[in-house]
Amino acid sequence: MKPIALVGIAGGTCSGKSLVADRLTDEVGAEYVLRINQDSYYRDLRDLDVDERANVNFDHPDAFAIDELVAAIDQLLAGKSIYEPIYNYSEHIREQETTLREPRPVIILEGILVLDNSELRSRMNYKVFVDEDADIRLARRIRRDEVERGRSAQSILLQYEESVRPMHLQFVATSKRYADIIIPRGGRNEVAIEMLANHVRALINHNV
Repeated sequence: MKPIALVGIAGGTCSGKSLVADRLTDEVGAEYVLRINQDSYYRDLRDLDVDERANVNFDHPDAFAIDELVAAIDQLLAGKSIYEPIYNYSEHIREQETTLREPRPVIILEGILVLDNSELRSRMNYKVFVDEDADIRLARRIRRDEVERGRSAQSILLQYEESVRPMHLQFVATSKRYADIIIPRGGRNEVAIEMLANHVRALINHNV
């Protein structure tokens, strides 16, 4: 089925974007929603050695293959399926396998910089920014990267100081001005999520 709505969900690292997307999917109905993560479109760094990969700024817009992501979104909006990359965060490369993604009425595009790019913004029906305090985001990132990505707390803090925080201030936080909806407290903000879900449900009911 050809999609009728693209919802962009941006926000700082570990701000609660995925939780908001989870809640929105539950409220709207999983059968109507396709979720695409910007992180799947990190550039493949297999041509660099391990030390060079570690020095890449993964919070800068240039870390993403944006043209490829835009093309994928256009395919989905045209009612066509795509093969989404699978990114290996430990080695900073793309896996050889891909995931077949079929279009659904609502596409959720989630990522720290999805509102920073004008091409992506121009395709969105709803632009959402998830806001959370920096100390909470940092604590969550340390827990996530230690458990899911096998990194040390020291390396996480160093990356946060050298790239995550500066890039947040330069690119992520400034993209908030493009948002139609700002959700403070992330997935805990039930009122804001319900309001967004009501809008999306009404659009589905009108078109499906």
